[in-house]
Amino acid sequence: MTEPATVVNHHAGHPGFAGLTGVLFAVVFLLTGRGNARLAADLIAVSADDRVVDVGCGPGTAARLAARRGARVTGVDPSAAMVRVARAVTRRRTPVTFVRGGAEALPVPDASATVVWALATVHHWPDVGAALSEIHRVLSPGGQLLVVERQVQPGATGLASHGWTAGQAETFAALCKSAGLTDARVTGHPRGRRAAWAVRGVRPSVS
Repeated sequence: MTEPATVVNHHAGHPGFAGLTGVLFAVVFLLTGRGNARLAADLIAVSADDRVVDVGCGPGTAARLAARRGARVTGVDPSAAMVRVARAVTRRRTPVTFVRGGAEALPVPDASATVVWALATVHHWPDVGAALSEIHRVLSPGGQLLVVERQVQPGATGLASHGWTAGQAETFAALCKSAGLTDARVTGHPRGRRAAWAVRGVRPSVS
């Protein structure tokens, strides 16, 4: 049965990336993830003032880019294979910590992140509501959530459906607002066949 277009985690049943298959996909993601990493770092204008949590970090491409721009970074991924590859290809002195974990139970303290981002991963999250509650918990007041997903066409199937339609992007922005994040909005970023949606939200500052 086809899921409604507004379901944002329509690949939540994906089996994940384990063992040799996980390592092979990690290599693929190393080759294909640079565009999203640059987009995220540029949109946030990540700097040495930031503490970034990369949810679904994969082999760590975006986490390392944030670290090169001065941020302290924690990369979180449910796949042991992804975490293993991320650690292996990251220089020892790079200020990134990679840990296993899921979006619904992030292994980081309360109010410890100025930025949480998730690049091409939300469509796999098992429980979007729980994940957004966790993100609200770990963001410091004034901290930002950024989600990037590939633009896909309504009715797409298979690999072509791994991303969001415009309706799914807007639905996720609405879910962010329901989770207590303000200024949630969608922007489109044309990049040829790799066009992306970006959704941003902010944890309100304490008055």
